Amino acid sequence: MDPTLINFKVLYVLTQLCGLTMIVLVGTWIGQHFGGLGGTDNPKQEFNWHPLFMTIGFIYLYGNSILVYRGFRTTRKKTLKLTHAGIHMAAFVLTVIALKTVFDSHNLVDPPIPNMYSLHSWLGLSAVIIFCLQYVAGFMAFLVPGMRENYKIALMPLHIYFGLFGFVLAIASAVMGLTEKAIFAIPNYSKLPSAGVLANIIGVLYVVFGGLVVYLATEPSYKRKPIPEDTALLTANGNE
Repeated sequence: MDPTLINFKVLYVLTQLCGLTMIVLVGTWIGQHFGGLGGTDNPKQEFNWHPLFMTIGFIYLYGNSILVYRGFRTTRKKTLKLTHAGIHMAAFVLTVIALKTVFDSHNLVDPPIPNMYSLHSWLGLSAVIIFCLQYVAGFMAFLVPGMRENYKIALMPLHIYFGLFGFVLAIASAVMGLTEKAIFAIPNYSKLPSAGVLANIIGVLYVVFGGLVVYLATEPSYKRKPIPEDTALLTANGNE
């Protein structure tokens, strides 16, 4: 087996383990230290859906949607396109729910908490907007029939760049939000109680997961090579 492919597989598995550990620790953090999950009748607990769903959707699923072409390199490209779009849609749904819960947690308390005043919220919303624009542009260009091939070729570098840029922005926003929550909600955070230590570990995992995803997605030797089915599909599309 190609040593480069072995290296990719090892790092890919490490990325998945890092991402799954990140999700488990976020669930543990909000369950043990912030009262678990709740609904609109308890805005503080409803907020806890926000870090959980953002971690699952806007970090773990977003990262995996970026890696799907390289992680499943022997799968037909058309199937990978649909999988890529499907994972993005799942991430989008979780992100919308996560945004609703944070706005509820601000608006349903007495007195209400102002919205969209922190740098975390500005960068987070920017990442969501980039994500949505990326999804629409990518869907129209690469999944809807009729787009000219030269337009697809011209759009692809921008699609790749802004996909990675939005992901990195999501990681940065998540780290800022985690720090914000720790400072506001953990007593004596400066003395590193268990809740503070766990928050810091989660933040480190965010960064490690993000770094691994970006490396695996940009290392030229890990790029997926076309398979015969891709060539047949391209020829068929060109004859239509």
